[in-house]
Amino acid sequence: MIPTMLRAASKEGRADMAIVGYARASTEDQSTEAQILDLKTFGCTEIFRENASGADRERPQLKAVLARVKKGDTLVVVHIDRLARSPTHLLDVIDTLEKKGVAFKSLGDPIDTGSPQGKFTLQILGAVAEFERSLIRERTKAGVRMAKAMGKRPGNPGLIARDPLARRRVAQARDERLSERVIAGAQEFLPVVQRLRPEHPWDRVVDVLNGAMKMRPGDNASPWTRDALIRAVKRLVGEGLADPGLLKAAPRRSKKAVAQGRRLVELVATIHNASGAEKPMLARIGRQLERQGVRTATGAKTWAPSSVKALLDKAREEGLIDPADAGGSP
Repeated sequence: MIPTMLRAASKEGRADMAIVGYARASTEDQSTEAQILDLKTFGCTEIFRENASGADRERPQLKAVLARVKKGDTLVVVHIDRLARSPTHLLDVIDTLEKKGVAFKSLGDPIDTGSPQGKFTLQILGAVAEFERSLIRERTKAGVRMAKAMGKRPGNPGLIARDPLARRRVAQARDERLSERVIAGAQEFLPVVQRLRPEHPWDRVVDVLNGAMKMRPGDNASPWTRDALIRAVKRLVGEGLADPGLLKAAPRRSKKAVAQGRRLVELVATIHNASGAEKPMLARIGRQLERQGVRTATGAKTWAPSSVKALLDKAREEGLIDPADAGGSP
């Protein structure tokens, strides 16, 4: 039986803030109907359900619901064991939700990231998860020591033996994990890319994404770089989830755009040099530009520190700033 998504009747609430439910049963013989009834009663407007083991982190419908929810939404489960079986996995999922601006609530447990009590419970779970990770690290170290004492080399035997097939399998698994993360986070960054590409160059798209705090998909949630964004879009195009036209070269900048870019470089250099010995932070320069009503090269009203830094670097290359001056910090 293929997992399906049920749509419950929508109750009162803002159209852009959904209450989304997730129901899970371990086997095909077990029913999720009781969970679905509770979730509908609570007011879930959409419900994802599936039959899969709670120990399986690669559940299709769990991935689907994490990709579906957006900022302002709330993900609801009947009990936390329906979502995850270990504190570590649960906290990983909740961390993913928080990075997207999504709240989490368990109907049968004192966990509600929108309340102080729920956050306190999460802190306790975090301590338990860290203890669990410490035990795993100690067991791993003990296993490695024992293997060395027995004359064995720890690690993947195929990789140690430089087996081409083992290398291909590891590379394929790593590539699949990267693709899964990109697809799961596409809802956050792809609309911005579709709006700006290919009319604007990749550097400008990166500035807009970082300025809007739309981080790269993954565990570290680090800022976007030009190369990382291009690779992510290429993955989505390869999966048939994005238009290949996004990868076309951007048109050459007009004389007006070049002049505007030159004006921004000179303006940022002037603000930086006028500050004297105590150089301003990047964020402070950005706020000054915002107060003056200066827009970024993409027309945005808000200046990200990365955008200011790019202009300072350009000014330094052109000799508008002393090369020995390290410039502002974020």
